[in-house]
Amino acid sequence: MGAGKRMRLSSDEVELINEFRGTELNNLNNNTALDLHLKDRGISKKDVVSVKHWQNMSGELRFSIVTKENFGISESELLTNIQNLIDAHAPKYPKIKRVKGEHLLVINPADIHIGKLAVEQETSDAYDNTIAFNRVMSGIIGIIQKSKGFDIDRILFCIGNDVLHIDNVYNTTTAGTPQDADGKWWQHFELALKLYVHCVELLRKIAPVDIVHCMSNHDYQSGFHLAHCLQSWFKDADDVMFDISVNHRKYYRYGKNLIGLEHGDGARMANLPLLMAQEKPMEWAMTKHRYWYLHHIHHKVKHKWVDGKDYVGVSVEYMRSPSGTDSWHNRKGLTGVPKAVEGFIHQKESGQIARLVHFFD
Repeated sequence: MGAGKRMRLSSDEVELINEFRGTELNNLNNNTALDLHLKDRGISKKDVVSVKHWQNMSGELRFSIVTKENFGISESELLTNIQNLIDAHAPKYPKIKRVKGEHLLVINPADIHIGKLAVEQETSDAYDNTIAFNRVMSGIIGIIQKSKGFDIDRILFCIGNDVLHIDNVYNTTTAGTPQDADGKWWQHFELALKLYVHCVELLRKIAPVDIVHCMSNHDYQSGFHLAHCLQSWFKDADDVMFDISVNHRKYYRYGKNLIGLEHGDGARMANLPLLMAQEKPMEWAMTKHRYWYLHHIHHKVKHKWVDGKDYVGVSVEYMRSPSGTDSWHNRKGLTGVPKAVEGFIHQKESGQIARLVHFFD
């Protein structure tokens, strides 16, 4: 055979190859070899999520079976379970008589990372689902206690920002970075929903709650779905409002305050003041005190721009996180950062007047 020439396959050879590739096995329900394979292993067809098959060198057909047990639960079952939870709860929240106030309470439990696993013997810092849930709840209660004495008019509750540590069944972030995980992805999702419901029910007893969701790099998709589930849960509460769009930068105005929220892995920090002025020119013109609250890095980095003597400028600040140090961060020496849930008090006319921090040992 001369160089550069290819021999054509016969029609019988093409048919044989296609058979072993599976193109002739589209209807797996009628495949006898698969039936025998499942029967030998005690697997029911209704529990099969996906099937891959090939032929070994001896001509024997081999199967790779993924069942619901491998996933913990199927996607359809998860959605059904969540809908049932929502339908079973979905209370008609009673209206609460409110006293008009002059202060906004901002509560920002950043980078919770439900599903993260840190083992104390390895990192000297234990963290799992139970610790995550308890820390955030105690942090929220701590911020509420610290806010007593201020007449709270509204509450800005920031959600998202890597509330979930993984974004799929493969225990990776949205981009595919492997993570050490505590439990199954669907357990993380249900726990995060439970956590947020508890938080909002506590907060709405104090004042109307405005919930803003920030898209983030660990849970870009599942975090978005979680926000929509939370909105469905409170669909009958007229004092709980939502901004859960996919916009990367969110804005919230309270009196003379303009607050920008972003995860912190997008636009450069130095560009955020001008982005705020460009994207919200009307709100910029109506306000005197402007802030960016960022997340993502779990510790403090702070800058301030003063835009001439007629402006008080724009303060840009990263939020602390309550989450523990996992194996990767420990190896890199990224340890010793204070863990906390943070909140702020904004007065309608005077801007941010108090910082409320609940630290964890």
